[in-house]
Amino acid sequence: MNGEVPKDHSIDNSLALMQEGYEFIGNRCKKYGADLFEARLLGQKVVCMTGEEAARIFYDNDKFQRKGAAPKRVQKTLFGVNAVQTKDGAVHQSRKMLFMALLSPEGVAEVRKLAETYFREAASKWETMDRVVLFEEAEEILCKIACEWAGVPLKEDEAKERAEDFTAMVDAFGAVGRRHWKGRRARTRAEEWITEVIENVRAGELAAREGSALHSWSVYRDPDGQPLDAKMAAVELINVLRPIVAIATFISFSALALHEHPECKEKLRTEGDEYREWFSEEVRRFYPFGPFVGARVKNAFTWHGYNFEEGQLVLLDMYGTNHDYRLWEFPDQFHPERFRDWDGNLFKFIPQGGGDPAKGHRCPGEGVTVEVMKVCLDLLVNGITYEVPEEQDLSYSLVRMPTRPESGFIMANVKRVQ
Repeated sequence: MNGEVPKDHSIDNSLALMQEGYEFIGNRCKKYGADLFEARLLGQKVVCMTGEEAARIFYDNDKFQRKGAAPKRVQKTLFGVNAVQTKDGAVHQSRKMLFMALLSPEGVAEVRKLAETYFREAASKWETMDRVVLFEEAEEILCKIACEWAGVPLKEDEAKERAEDFTAMVDAFGAVGRRHWKGRRARTRAEEWITEVIENVRAGELAAREGSALHSWSVYRDPDGQPLDAKMAAVELINVLRPIVAIATFISFSALALHEHPECKEKLRTEGDEYREWFSEEVRRFYPFGPFVGARVKNAFTWHGYNFEEGQLVLLDMYGTNHDYRLWEFPDQFHPERFRDWDGNLFKFIPQGGGDPAKGHRCPGEGVTVEVMKVCLDLLVNGITYEVPEEQDLSYSLVRMPTRPESGFIMANVKRVQ
């Protein structure tokens, strides 16, 4: 028998989730005065949780597994069917270790160097444009960076289309209707493209640099010693490329933060890389990225008086945990200096998942994300001057999942600093 754990007695909360978006779990936890509650989503009983303690429980591999947690509609858009995010045990650990190896400090440094080159070149082009939509420019640049770093051939005239496809996969995460189907079509095109590239590598028709992501996934074998079929290898390679392109969201939010908090500009100019890192981390904490993440109960257990049943779907509130007043002083204020004394707790700061990325399901690409954000901040503060036209919508919706500044952050009269 379950303890006195709040239950939302609505017949189904799916519509409420769509209407409240990022705040759905947090709203109810505040209403009930609890860190978890039971609800129904898409006809099934679901437990929703928030907070540091909930994150520690959620990322306990003895209690939770990812198998069966990601709906097929998410696998067919965001992750790819049977991708690493849906795996547990030895298969997950083996594939995750390859991601970790690719995104080692050396790998991150390579991406940063490419970012410095590509964004510096972009600034020259931006000077000739009447208006620059930063999100759109960033996604194309990041697609070029990702492909060059990974060793994937990318023609100049196809970069924009490929970038838009990667973005569409992410944009379909919480979407229904047109956005969802756009994401599915984008994934089909991307998988066909990368599958052909991998088949060409395996046939000896395309050289792949040893140690590159393309080479690594082309020759990878699961723990049973069997190679991945070309399509599955393509899915995992896309899981290297797509998240780098998705940094465009954080870049547009970084520009918005600069606009909304001009007092930070002088510190970014004078206090160097350390302050840029604090600023980047605060952007990731403050602005919305992932709303929540799901898993299924692996072994039944009891927590906070609630009996978690084997196979039950559980959602962890990422956005709410990053805005939890118990964990963050004045959480609804933008304050980069809060990271000066951050203790490195990987269960209170979960913008891209929680826990140790080497042992669990936290995104292994956070290092790349922060380094690329710092490069772009340096450019926006020290490399160029620009105007922010009033004729744009800089708001972002907490209902739309995922979200970003509505206008993509438009800049005008861009000039390089000589």
